[in-house]
Amino acid sequence: MQKPGVEEPLLAAGSEENAVAGEAKQLLRLAGPLVASSILQCALQLVSVMFVGHLGELALAGASLATSLANVTGFSLLVGMASALDTLCGQAFGARQYDLLGVYKQRAMLVLALACVPIVLLWANTGRILLLMGQDAAIAAEAGAYARWLIPSLVPYVPLVCHVRFLQTQSIVVPVMASSAVMSLSHVLVCWALVHKAGMGSRGAALSNAISYTVNLVILSLYTRLSGACKRTWTGFSMEAFKDLRQFNQLAFPSAMMVCLEWWSFELLLLLSGLLPNPELETSVLSICLNTGALMFMVPSGLSAAISTRVSNLLGAGKPQAAKLATRVVICMALSEGLLISITMILLRNFWGYMYSNEDEVVTYIARMIPILAISFFIDGIHTSLSGVLTGCGEQKIGARVNLAGYYLAGIPLAVVLAFVLHLNGMVLEISQQFSRMSSFCNWPDKYLS
Repeated sequence: MQKPGVEEPLLAAGSEENAVAGEAKQLLRLAGPLVASSILQCALQLVSVMFVGHLGELALAGASLATSLANVTGFSLLVGMASALDTLCGQAFGARQYDLLGVYKQRAMLVLALACVPIVLLWANTGRILLLMGQDAAIAAEAGAYARWLIPSLVPYVPLVCHVRFLQTQSIVVPVMASSAVMSLSHVLVCWALVHKAGMGSRGAALSNAISYTVNLVILSLYTRLSGACKRTWTGFSMEAFKDLRQFNQLAFPSAMMVCLEWWSFELLLLLSGLLPNPELETSVLSICLNTGALMFMVPSGLSAAISTRVSNLLGAGKPQAAKLATRVVICMALSEGLLISITMILLRNFWGYMYSNEDEVVTYIARMIPILAISFFIDGIHTSLSGVLTGCGEQKIGARVNLAGYYLAGIPLAVVLAFVLHLNGMVLEISQQFSRMSSFCNWPDKYLS
């Protein structure tokens, strides 16, 4: 049985080397399952789109467009708002105020449910919106139908993302990984049953997300209520959840902006690539780079979630020096994993493109992009880890401002000038993202860890 409490590195009992080794072990114990669960959860929508891809080009185009729009306008916003729990639940757990964790989780579910109202209205009118944006009528209609069938997935997704954060801040990560694995495996069967057996086509693929999210939610809900690990942190539903909603929003909104501003910038770059000369090549290559980046991002994302949990727990327990040590350790880990991934990608640059295309032009262009992409991953590891530290400190406003300045006042304008004024084409779009991420280095978080 997992007992509530904050593990601290060996600061008092051993040398500094032992403290660093102990902290690295704790971060890896958290990050490993979190990386695996992130990959498994990302695979959900990918599997749905893969099933739709066998139904024809029109169905695939509509599902891909609707999925991208749903991520930008809905899922990214909900994930960002839920990250407020990283701060609130993490610090409450560190301070041994265990009863507050259940209250915060319920409060988050209420706020996120209210945020779903405009999301539902937007998704219900996706087809009309795409037509107004000049999209092909057939693709817009297909995307609109797919988006409408995605709406039921919001019902289990809201409590699910809150349950995950609730458990994560208590360092309960193995059950989250296990439930994600069950969800992913069952999703393949559910997709097949709805798409082919029930004859629902692309609508069945969209609806399967709701069923799979429900499976994951049921598993985590049963674990929370039946296991002894949460007996102090979950004491049942409480009317306290309806209080201090404004205070929660003051943290949830900048948390959402911190996540969304970065997420949206990648989608904007993909749209810009369609305006370049030879847009099919530029868009295809940049799309492959972004998809590769999304997969590789799961590693620094796991480290970010781990350091967010460690920092919030240690600050809540009144141990800022231990939080500073954890920050330095995770930066070293981010540098190491970034260097390993970057070197591996550069060595495989001439073969990487063949995983996505047989066209020599695409493969050659990707080989030229890989070194730039590798540097981007190296920088991204540090950027993401620093973002996790800021979240653990409750300084999401700082992160939101930095992302706004870095991506929208520096990176994207630089990309526009280089690509469209100086005609340096799509490669500079990825280079501009590196300058955007580097802005986060100006916010070394030691001053927030006191």
